[in-house]
This record gives sequence, structure tokens and C-alpha cells, in this order.
Amino acid sequence: MKEYDFAIIGGGSAGFNAARIATEQGLKTAVIDGSKQLGGLCILRGCMPSKTLLYTADILHHARHASQFGLNVASASADMKKVHQRKRRIIGDFASFRRQQIKNGKFDLVPHQAVFLDPHTLVLSNGEKLRARKFLISTGSKVSVPPVPGLAASPYWTSDDVLDLDFLPKSVLVLGGGIVACELAQFLARMGSRVTMIQRSKHLLRDHSEESARVVEQAFRDEGIEIFTDTEIRRLSHGKSGFTITFLHRGKLVTRRSAHCLNALGRTPNTAKLSLEKAGVATDPHGQIKINRWQQTSARHIYAAGDCSGPHEIVHVAIQQGELAARHAAGLPKLKPIDFNLLLSVVFTDPQLATIGLSEKVLVAAGTAYLTASYPFNDHGKSILMEANYGYVKVFAEPRRGRILGAEIVGKDAGELIHCFSGPLAMKATVFDLLKAPWYHPTLAEIITYPLEDIAEQI
Repeated sequence: MKEYDFAIIGGGSAGFNAARIATEQGLKTAVIDGSKQLGGLCILRGCMPSKTLLYTADILHHARHASQFGLNVASASADMKKVHQRKRRIIGDFASFRRQQIKNGKFDLVPHQAVFLDPHTLVLSNGEKLRARKFLISTGSKVSVPPVPGLAASPYWTSDDVLDLDFLPKSVLVLGGGIVACELAQFLARMGSRVTMIQRSKHLLRDHSEESARVVEQAFRDEGIEIFTDTEIRRLSHGKSGFTITFLHRGKLVTRRSAHCLNALGRTPNTAKLSLEKAGVATDPHGQIKINRWQQTSARHIYAAGDCSGPHEIVHVAIQQGELAARHAAGLPKLKPIDFNLLLSVVFTDPQLATIGLSEKVLVAAGTAYLTASYPFNDHGKSILMEANYGYVKVFAEPRRGRILGAEIVGKDAGELIHCFSGPLAMKATVFDLLKAPWYHPTLAEIITYPLEDIAEQI
């Protein structure tokens, strides 16, 4: 039986980076991952393949709408097999590099599945056992199948299937209105599919402000995506002609038909098969592992990080969590927990939606005094000449000194622009500090100065 100082279950973003830190601190470390492909969700089936395809769809969209710039593009269409091949080549390179990093790391790679036998022992899928003083669980998440009548019995697609398409589906029914649903719905629509979205909440992207979500929703409608929000699904069925869904919307039963159906109703922590109860690790009713601010579970020698523990399913957060867990396990002094007041989030739709710091909803709920100002993209020179008129920049600041508390951007390249606030927010900068900096004209970034100036005038 092999014994380790630190055993990590799952070799994705959290697990790999935890292993890197643990070995740097001299811990004898093992990464246990029995996946057919190493690399984790982000590289293989998440961030990177989706953004590769979304960028392709953006180019196609701009080519088809070139006439608004006075350009004559005779025709533009997608060769899905070539799009698929390009995606596979790019993701293959990313995955190959990560595999080499894992295999060449200063830790042992154990290519098997694992379950807990007791708080310090794992049983591997090859029958062997492994012991460790401390553990990190970073097993990620999997597609959720909510109790929608007919869903479990139907041949629905998941995001994995859409990201691996090598043909253009005629029509797709998208169940859900979260980040994955929105990004893939727009991708499919821009490539040429007829898309219908069914969302249970009152607006798309329910974890974001209604104001910002409405901007994205309007852009989707303008591009021909059919959207139903505030619905209650009554029945989903599948036959020779495809899918049929019946749902309640505004007091009426509505029926829609589609060749294919994408289940984008969320993900669930991938923890059910780990026998966590034998290790004394507590979870919530949804299977998410409960952690403290040091990433420790209810069994203090066992840590958890990433999608399996939350509270935010974001890659850079998973990396921070894995690194923090490894440092804490190594006994490093003067550690600081992750500061979620600096939380950064991006939705890669067009227009993009990005937030950082405290949201207006959080500020109101906490009773925190704040000043706010916003400025629209359709009144900004650079965005106007780019025909990028959807959205706005909104800033929240402390009312006495103007310290920046958070920002929300929905619009062209919002995911890039939001980083103008990353350093200043971490350094507790004020609106006056940012206004001391030069902002080049004409750029998209200078739109940020207008709400900053507005707040400065209020103070």
C-alpha cells in the first residue's frame, strides 16, 4: 500500500495546481484521476472548446452583417466539419500540454478511480489501496438531470455533445437560461440553427442583474432566437420527428417542436460515488461538499476545491482554492482565505456580460451605502463606429471617499474591459485614483471614465 502526505482526487484545474504547490512545499503527493482523457472540464469540455467555437460564430456573424459597414460579402456559411476539425486540433494541443505537465510533474499520477474506505484510505478501481495523511477532493461536476417529465427518458444533448458537433442541426430546443445555455444557444443560432430557449426563471442569466440580462436577451431576440422565460415545463417527449415540449407560459399552454434538445439546466457536484460518508465528509442535499474558509471539509484533514465544493464554478476560483488547500495542508503561516469581494465573472455571449466585486443586489441586501453611475455603449464613440450599441458600464463606489466596490459591464468585449477594475479593486483604489490614469481616445476602455466622473462629481 502506497502512502502519501497529500493525495488529490481529480486532476483538473484545482487538482493540478494543488499538486504543483504541494510538491513545491515538499509534500509527497499523488494525483488520482482515472479519466480517459486528462485535463479537466475547462480544457476538454468547457471553457476552451466553447470559446473556440464562439469566436468562430462571431466571425461568421460579422461576415453575414458586413453590409452595415458598407462591405459586400457575397456569402458566408459554416463548414461544420472544418470547424470541428479546427476545434479538435486546438483543444488537442491544449490537452497534450496539460497531460505532459501532469505526467512530468514531481508527483505520482495514479490513473484509476478512487473511493474512500476510511478517513485515511482510498480503494482504487484496480483493487489496490492508497493511504494519505491529507486529501484534496477536486472531482468537478457533471450535467444535472432535473425532474422534468420525459427528460431522463429522452436522447437529449449535453454541452459535451454540442461542443463536439460536426454537422449543423436544423433546429435545437435549449432547456435553461444560464451561462452554458446562453453561450451555446447563440453559437447554434449564429451557425444557422433555429433555436428556441425555455427558461424557468423570469429572465435569462438569473444569477446576474435583471438589467444586464435583459440586454443579452434583447440581442438574442434581435438575432432570431425564440425565448420563453418564466415557464413551467409540463412534458418533453421524443419521437421519429424529434422533440416536442409543452410548457406553461403566461397562463397558457405552449407547444414547440425541434429536431434536437440541449439539456442546459445546470450541473451537479461529481461526488456521489466517492463514499464520502466513510471519510466523515459532509455534503449538502445536492452533493456539494461543505467547506470552511481554508477549503477544509467536516473532516479537517480532507480538503475540497472547485466545482465539487463551490461556491462559484469558475476556473480561476478553482485554481485559487486548490492552491490555498495545498498551502494550508503544508502548514504555511500567514495564509489568507479567498476574498470573494473580488469575484470576477464573464459570460461570453455577444454582447458579453462581466461583473467584478460586489453587485448591486448584494450591496442592497447588506444595507451598504453606495453611489452608482452608468453609461451606455450606444452613446460612446468607439462602440458606435463598431456597431456595438448594446449595453452599458455601471460602477459602484463607497460614498465618502469613492473607493470602488464593484462594476458591471454588458457590451462589446466586456470580458476584457472588466479587467480595468481588477487591479484597482484589489488595491482598494477610488474613482479618483482611476481618473488620474491616462485613457486613450478613441478606445472602448475609455467608456469606463464616464461613470467614474459621474461618481466623482456626486462626491
